[in-house]
Amino acid sequence: MTNRSNGQAPDAIPGNTIAAVKPVSPRGLSFMILMAVAVGGVAGLGAWAFRMLIGLIHNTLFLGQFSVHYDANVFTPASPWGIGVVLVPVAGGLMVAWLVKNFAPEAKGHGVPEVMDAIYYNEGRIRPRVALVKSLASAISIGSGASVGREGPIVQIGSAFGSTLGALFTMSVSDRVTLIAAGAGAGIAATFNAPLGGIIFAVELLLVSTNARNIMLVATATVVATQISQYLLGSAPSFFVPALEIPDFHLLSNWGLPIFAALGILIGLLSVAFIRGLYAMEDVFDALPGGYYFHHSLGMLCVGIMMYLMLQYSGQYYVEGVGYATIMAILQGALSDPWFLLLLTALKLLATCLSLGSGASGGVFSPALFMGATGGAAFGHLCLLLVPGLDIAIPVFAIAGMAAAVAGTTGAVFTAIIMLTEMTMDSSITLGLVITCATAYVVRKSIMQDSIYSMKLRARGHTVPEGLHSAVLTSQHMRDLMSTDFVIVTSGDDLPTTTAVVVHSENGEITGVSVFPDDTHTAAGGSTSGNAARYVQLGEEATPLTAVNELWLSDASLVLVSRHPERRRAQDIVGIVKADVLARLLETNKRLS
Repeated sequence: MTNRSNGQAPDAIPGNTIAAVKPVSPRGLSFMILMAVAVGGVAGLGAWAFRMLIGLIHNTLFLGQFSVHYDANVFTPASPWGIGVVLVPVAGGLMVAWLVKNFAPEAKGHGVPEVMDAIYYNEGRIRPRVALVKSLASAISIGSGASVGREGPIVQIGSAFGSTLGALFTMSVSDRVTLIAAGAGAGIAATFNAPLGGIIFAVELLLVSTNARNIMLVATATVVATQISQYLLGSAPSFFVPALEIPDFHLLSNWGLPIFAALGILIGLLSVAFIRGLYAMEDVFDALPGGYYFHHSLGMLCVGIMMYLMLQYSGQYYVEGVGYATIMAILQGALSDPWFLLLLTALKLLATCLSLGSGASGGVFSPALFMGATGGAAFGHLCLLLVPGLDIAIPVFAIAGMAAAVAGTTGAVFTAIIMLTEMTMDSSITLGLVITCATAYVVRKSIMQDSIYSMKLRARGHTVPEGLHSAVLTSQHMRDLMSTDFVIVTSGDDLPTTTAVVVHSENGEITGVSVFPDDTHTAAGGSTSGNAARYVQLGEEATPLTAVNELWLSDASLVLVSRHPERRRAQDIVGIVKADVLARLLETNKRLS
């Protein structure tokens, strides 16, 4: 059955009757911690295996070498295939299309939207094969030169395993969803060596609710994944930035904050261009004749031509793969021409839209980091020309641009700030990151509501909540909302003349409920006996969210609050809650959100 409530309260209490599924109680915390350890272990090992697979494919296709060693922070040497290198992305694209078309359509694209869709629209169910197909397809895409990132696949690996555990061991939907979020956060942490960033990623984008139990599970999985990844891949930060090691380095000058706010505005506009460009390119390829194989081959041929031309005229491929070598060149001062940096920004945007728009498999973090670094560095060089003596190093502009591009594109503002701090192992840039990320996010939101993740879901008619909201519907209980304006009558008793709700009883058992309009109260011998009401019975500790969902599923209009809701004894009833009370609470929740 489709989970129509998606973990959230419905906007109204409809009149349709829907068969309810008996809820499964949450598992014990000790058991769930063991599950989280398993999820973290798979995410950590998966990140390592995925890196090795990328290296094997990249070296084989580009260099004709059978080796798994591949340092993405170093430029790929010129391929021995010469101009034939333009066909390397095409060959990879054909393999990806075959895998996606025949085994797992969910593996197409950048991954995170599929995880979000599973959480909110499929009760946390992700097919196990998705992790395998996504890993292989993304490794081929990245290894053959597609302009995509490696975070999307590892997010799906961790999430799919969390979902699989939720299917193997009976557990509630909320527990299964928490394992999915834990797997995703663990994957991010293992991929970027950023455990705090992984935790915040899960909280910002995937967790339906944030509480001590969920945080414990996400943190456990993230720590395990990071430990395994550091053991297998090393504990060095993702990017080594010499400029930030200067002892007397200072972020701020007289122009510091205004300049970083201006950078945030520009990166926010770049984020809009990235999101709209990607989905516009998807529409372009969908409108072309031919099928998926032709579309993806054409897109990757264009990327291959771009790579070859870049090598011929600048000495490096630049736009291929995750692009970390270009980022390192910027951070180490090897790329300093602002106009060339702007050209790289435009070309990476085009290459990423061609890759993902035509059907590649991979993430969007790495392209966003690339464009943020090139755009931020270009902006920094121009600022130094306009404001001589400005005491801000170019790597700081680049890092701030990287964080802002992730924040503006994905909507994960805190993830971006914390992750870039971890990836560079320097906290002196925090103030610059905060103002740039916040500004970029606000600019993008003022122009378009959807992030690069939610826009894909909205195209399917699916919406997901964004941001953290006060838990109005879960912080109160039935005892806080109930009214005692009811009476219990047995057969033969006179009906009250002033009470609107009457609970009928026979031998102590509830036989029905009548609701009287205010102007129709009469004695037992009068002309009316009230309107029979459908009701649900809940305990005093039940939350409004539970009540709204139960009323919705049962087509009821009244909650009987009972000391012992598992029994149908009239003497246990301590209060009533009408649907209009819950409707007002829903409206309050909307206004606060």
